[in-house]
Amino acid sequence: MRRSAAREKAFILIFEQSFSHDDMEQIFDTAEAVMEKPLDAFASRMALGAEAHAEEINETIEKNIQGWKMNRLSRVSLAVLRLAVYELLWEPEVPVKVSINEAIELAKKYGGADDGPFVNGVLGSVAKSLPENAKQKDAGGEEAAEVKSAE
Repeated sequence: MRRSAAREKAFILIFEQSFSHDDMEQIFDTAEAVMEKPLDAFASRMALGAEAHAEEINETIEKNIQGWKMNRLSRVSLAVLRLAVYELLWEPEVPVKVSINEAIELAKKYGGADDGPFVNGVLGSVAKSLPENAKQKDAGGEEAAEVKSAE
């Protein structure tokens, strides 16, 4: 399974958790029973990581959603942001630009017209606050703050 597809599965698991409030292991069991196959290792790691670091992730999101409150965000935007912030902070092998672009695509696919640009803005702000060495993990050393604009 490609990482984009695995990332989308992780997003769906995180999104599901916002409705069920089950722990991620219970959500995995249900998803695997429905799919009749085990979840991808990358998707599992991402979803479990987002759950394990939920408090830090939520604090990071809150610091970067200027003028918004967490309870006012759409569930799609919030799930995408939780996944992407986890990836930005705890998945060092994934380039910052890739994390942000993938998050924007998920927001555009599953959210409303404003979700993509909103996610882009929040993650751009998060990326600017990353340590310099994290920003430079992208090929060519370009800073992650130069984020793809949401169309």
